[in-house]
Amino acid sequence: MLGLILRRQSERKYSNKPVEPDRLERIIEAGRMAPSACNAQPWKFVVATDAEVIAGLAKAASAKLLGMNGFVGQANVIVVIVREKPNITSRVGGVVKSKDYSSFDVGIAVNSMILQAAAEGIGSCIIGWFDEKEVKRILGIPSSRRVDLMITLGYPEGERRNKKRKPGDVTVSYNRY
Repeated sequence: MLGLILRRQSERKYSNKPVEPDRLERIIEAGRMAPSACNAQPWKFVVATDAEVIAGLAKAASAKLLGMNGFVGQANVIVVIVREKPNITSRVGGVVKSKDYSSFDVGIAVNSMILQAAAEGIGSCIIGWFDEKEVKRILGIPSSRRVDLMITLGYPEGERRNKKRKPGDVTVSYNRY
């Protein structure tokens, strides 16, 4: 598992090779089967495979002035993560503990999908910068729902980069802060 985590990177260049349906299904299943607080499963995954839909989502994610997300349209698939209302147990627990468990749950599901993608040889990138209203319009998502993230998927076409992370002695301690 650690080898898979070390191999996985945010891809920003994709080939034209389509993602095979069986691989895509396993990626989505990894998210669907992810753990969640009180088994709330507060998500819906909208899987965009149509070229016109992907182009619209890419435009909604683009920030040309900031030079962000210009690569999104290269993806063969975009998975849009919609946060659904969690079950009552999770909601009550969140109020009691002043924590939004559904946002944690969405993060766990997304991580499960990107790791499964890496295991399948599929590149991914988590996108958090986009015009949420436009994404909702394109996909027919109700205004009462929240679009948290998008994941681009496709076969990577680029070089593997060295991971740069803070050293362990800065980010990890045992038994005390």
